[in-house]
This record gives sequence, structure tokens and C-alpha cells, in this order.
Amino acid sequence: MINDKIRANELRLVGDNIEIGPEQGVFSLAKAQQMAKDQELDLVVISDKAEPFVARILDYKKFLYEQKKKTKELKAKQVKVVVKEIRFGPQTDDHDYDFKKKHAEKFLEEGAKLKTYVFFKGRSIVFKDQGEILLLRLAQELEHVGKVDSLPKLEGKRMIMMMSPKKPAK
Repeated sequence: MINDKIRANELRLVGDNIEIGPEQGVFSLAKAQQMAKDQELDLVVISDKAEPFVARILDYKKFLYEQKKKTKELKAKQVKVVVKEIRFGPQTDDHDYDFKKKHAEKFLEEGAKLKTYVFFKGRSIVFKDQGEILLLRLAQELEHVGKVDSLPKLEGKRMIMMMSPKKPAK
């Protein structure tokens, strides 16, 4: 709410450009609007939860610009977590296993999380112990680049294990 859109009888003004008198920063709406007009700035409600509303006299366009700038800065500082997936079968061949292990190692070195799973098709669910051995073997061979977040567990037709890198990528 800014300027003429404010619907309150009294406002508590805060900020640098306010002389606080005996009324402790509480002004009538008309007086607050007049003060803003005298300084050629906008009257902006900061908090409508308080009683009376908390307002500030400032340049609204500049305020919006700074808010956008702050949110953009915070967004840029966020770390984006990338999750890469590698799928095995319960009877994956050694050559295929080595090929996929090499890719998994590369993903972990790049700083991505790794979701490895063994997919059981049809009746191959009877080989779930082989799937678990395969995932644990992978975890053991990749312990120099990553650590296991969750041990292999069966979810439907998939046995899933999560790994994350030991140190984040640069």
C-alpha cells in the first residue's frame, strides 16, 4: 500500500527522515501524507500486521529496485543441487558395471549427487540380494570421491541408493 491507497487513520512512521516528537512516531494519515509530499517521496506501508500500521517515507521506485537487486543476489548465492541417476540391472555385466562406475565417479567429482538404482523387471525381483551387493560394491569402490547418504533400500521394483560428493566442486 502506498500514498492514496492507504486505508488507516493513524500510522507509525519509521526511518531516518522522521522527527519523533511526543507522539512516538504515530501520525494521522493526512499528516503523514503531507510529510511525504513535502519531501517529494512516497508513503509506503511496511507492516500492516501492527497496530497502528508501520509506514516509511521513501522513494518507492528505488525501494522496488533495491528489493529486486537483493532477491537476485540471494538467488545467485544459492547452491543448485544436481542429482544424476545411474541405472543397473540385477545381473549387470562387469564391463557395463565398470563403464557406469566411471561415469558415477565423474559425476561425484563434478559435485553432483548420485542416485543409483537397480531396476528389477518381471520376475528378476528374486535377485534382490544381487542388486544390493552390486550397489554396496559401487559404494565401496567410490568411497574416495563420495559418501553414502542412504543405504540400498527396495522401493517397488527399484532398489535405490543415494550418494553425495565428499567435497563440493569448485
